[in-house]
Amino acid sequence: MTATAERPAAAAPSAADDLSDRLRRASEYFAIPLLALVVSALLFSAFLLALGRSPVEFFDLMWRGGFGSAFSWQNTLQRAAPLVLTALCVAIPARIGLVIIGGEGALVLGGFAAAVIAVPLLGVAPAPVLLAIMALAAMAMGALWIGLAGALRHSRGVNETISSLLLTYIAIAVMYFFVEGALRDPRSLNKPATVPIGAENMLGTIPGTDIHWGLATGAAAAVLLQVLMSRTTFGFAARITGGNPRAARAQGLPVGTLTIACAMIAGACAGLAGFFEVATVHGSANGSLVAGYGFTGILVSFLARHTPLAVIPVAVLFGGIAAAGGLVQRRMGLPDATVLLLQGFIFVVLLASETLYGRLAWFRGGDRA
Repeated sequence: MTATAERPAAAAPSAADDLSDRLRRASEYFAIPLLALVVSALLFSAFLLALGRSPVEFFDLMWRGGFGSAFSWQNTLQRAAPLVLTALCVAIPARIGLVIIGGEGALVLGGFAAAVIAVPLLGVAPAPVLLAIMALAAMAMGALWIGLAGALRHSRGVNETISSLLLTYIAIAVMYFFVEGALRDPRSLNKPATVPIGAENMLGTIPGTDIHWGLATGAAAAVLLQVLMSRTTFGFAARITGGNPRAARAQGLPVGTLTIACAMIAGACAGLAGFFEVATVHGSANGSLVAGYGFTGILVSFLARHTPLAVIPVAVLFGGIAAAGGLVQRRMGLPDATVLLLQGFIFVVLLASETLYGRLAWFRGGDRA
C-alpha cells in the first residue's frame, strides 16, 4: 500500500472524535451567552464601584431577593410567567428570519381585549367559560397585531423590527384611549380601568403556591413550540425560509404564509400573557399592563438563542433580577430601575458577543484541512 493511499485512512476521524467535535460546536451556544453574562456582571461591577457602592453586596442582594428563599422563588416565578410568553413572541419569528420586538403591544392589546370581552358576559357566563373566551380573545388580538407586522413585511417589504415597535406604541395609545375614555369604569377614580371581572372570575394560583397558571401555560407553550419548530415539516420549512427565502421560493415553499403564520403564533403567545395579567393579577385593563414585560422578553429570547425550551430558564433568571429590585432599593439606596440598567448592560454585551460565533478556535477544534 502506498503512502498516498495510507494518508486518507489515517486522517479519517473516529466516531468518538466526530461526537466530540459535535459536542464542542454545540457548547458554543451555551458558553458564549454565559461569557456575555460574566462580562456584563464585571462591567456593572465597575459601574457600581464608580458610584461608591459594593458589587459584592449588590449581587448578594440580587441572589437573596430573587432566589434566596421560598418567598423569593415564588416572586421570581410570578414575574417569569409573562416573560416566557413574550420571549416566545420574539423566538418564533426569529426562526424564520424576522426580528419582532413588538411583544409589549400584543400583550397590552391582548389584556385589553380579554377585559373588554368579559364585561357583557359578567353574571351571564360561568367563570370557566368566561375565562376561556377571554383567553381566546387575547390570543386572537395578539395574533392579529403581530400578524400585521408579518404581513407588512411580506407584502410591502416593511422592516418588521420598526413596524412591530411602532405598533407597540399604537397599541398602548389605543388601550389608554378607551380605558381613560368610553370604557372607563366610573368607580376607578385614581387609576382609570375597565370594569373589573370580579374576584369570582379571577384565575387561581397553582395549588400550594402563589404562582399563577401563566407560568405552567408558558412552559407548556415553550415545549409545544419547540416540537413544532424542530420536529415538524412546518418548522423545517420555516427554518429553510429563514436561512434563504429565495431558495425557499425556488423549492415552492409558501414563504408568505409561513412568515405570517410565525408572526401570528408569536402574537398569540404575547396576547396570552396579557390575558394572564388581567385574569390573575389586575382583574381589569389599566395602565399597569404596560409593565415592560414585552421589552424584557426580547433580551430573554436573544440570550436563549431563540430556542423555545431555553427561554424557560432564562426567563426565570430575569424574573429573579426583577424580583430583587425592591430589596436592592431598600438596602443600598439605589433606584429600583437599577435592575433595568443591569439588563441594559447584558443586552449590549450580548449583541456584541454575536460576533464571536464561529470565530473561537477551541469550538472549531474538529476542523480539518
